[in-house]
Amino acid sequence: MLSKAVDALKSDKKVRTIIVRSEVPGIFCAGADLKERVKMNSSEVGPFVSKIRAVINEIANLPVPTIAAIDGLALGGGLELALACDIRVAASSAKMGLVETKLAIIPGGGGTQRLPRTIGMSLAKELIFSARVLDGQEAKAVGLISHVLEQNQEGDAAYRKALDLAREFLPQGPVAMRVAKLAINQGMEVDLVTGLAIEEACYAQTIPTKDRLEGLLAFKEKRSPRYKGE
Repeated sequence: MLSKAVDALKSDKKVRTIIVRSEVPGIFCAGADLKERVKMNSSEVGPFVSKIRAVINEIANLPVPTIAAIDGLALGGGLELALACDIRVAASSAKMGLVETKLAIIPGGGGTQRLPRTIGMSLAKELIFSARVLDGQEAKAVGLISHVLEQNQEGDAAYRKALDLAREFLPQGPVAMRVAKLAINQGMEVDLVTGLAIEEACYAQTIPTKDRLEGLLAFKEKRSPRYKGE
């Protein structure tokens, strides 16, 4: 279901920002179903985890900004799902951790790669080696999430913050948002000189757009721009 949803969003030009959330109170994503995993034989586990990894990669490769709204547990694959998003916000009561080593396995949905890229190698190793679970405040302190909120009565404080962020993103030029994300993502994987060349190539994509001219005109006419993603 997640894979189909991501496929639909990938090709929908009207989509400007994506929020990943759960409607289950107190749980963002609890990770693998261990009762199901027990029934699998060894030859089934590898392909199953590959499928999860592929879906999480698809989320990471979505062309528009993505925000994970963590209002509850995000453990194992659940945290890996959140790590694939551009921005993470969480309630202070949320619990986050890559707990796989407790089960004598390792994170298999990108966790060993995305966690160190997010919080640094040494801290990532500490968290994976210890299978430690962090609350929202601790996650904010190590840089795992960008914002931490006190949970509200409805249990959706992180989702509401994600909506606020999405509303901040919405007025900007859609083409610019997509190429900005591309430039940052690709640039982070290479040296600075190559990264600057990537930025130049991405900038070039915005120059011929109608939106760029609309932005300049709106500034001149002292009004809000009306961008169409063209």
